[in-house]
Amino acid sequence: MNYITKLFLSGLVVTMGLFAIGCPDRTSIRDIEANPSKYQNKEVVVAGTVRDSYGVNIPGTKVRGGAYKIDDGTGSIWIVTENAVPTKGTQIGVKGMIGSGVNWNGKNYGLGLYEKDRRRNSR
Repeated sequence: MNYITKLFLSGLVVTMGLFAIGCPDRTSIRDIEANPSKYQNKEVVVAGTVRDSYGVNIPGTKVRGGAYKIDDGTGSIWIVTENAVPTKGTQIGVKGMIGSGVNWNGKNYGLGLYEKDRRRNSR
């Protein structure tokens, strides 16, 4: 192999390693439901499809937020957000803190996740 090829391959390996380090590990909802105390008050990343959503969003004001349920094929979990809720059928990834007794607007959703960040699948 010549010098240019070795340099290119080395750069490619380093770049792929950096991408792998920057991607958080995704947790299955089944694992969270099976052992909620392991994840209590810890930050996790889950991904799935929005199955149900309830929210408030008044344009021109800062009033927004709600709760939505996502399903990853292994189970479903309620997500509480201070942002606008996604519509049903949206595929998303959510990072947040697991909590039991998650409440929003006077309704208790049991085991849930307080959203910190959300990424929508842009397929």
